[in-house]
Amino acid sequence: MAADEEPQTTAKSAEDRKAASALASLDADESAGSHNVDHDAASKAMKTLGGAAPKAAAAAASSKNVKVDPADVALLVDELELPKPKATELLKSHEGDAVKAMRAYVNA
Repeated sequence: MAADEEPQTTAKSAEDRKAASALASLDADESAGSHNVDHDAASKAMKTLGGAAPKAAAAAASSKNVKVDPADVALLVDELELPKPKATELLKSHEGDAVKAMRAYVNA
């Protein structure tokens, strides 16, 4: 065992095990002499491990108290061809403003 390696810890959930496996495969690729990193795999592993948890938690906390007009949900479903839950989530994340939600969706 090298001095710079951390001791193995047991993963608490299936997502943690998947992320640990993804990170381990990145480490295995690096030790083989390849320095090309799959950035998508690395970012996915970091998100799974909680790299983006504060942002997601803040968005979830702020969106819970927003009331959404059913007419706005129907507008987003019809115009953007989104499912109702996704349209509702998009509206909540933009404070119930249909125009802001549509602009954000189109620009994303």
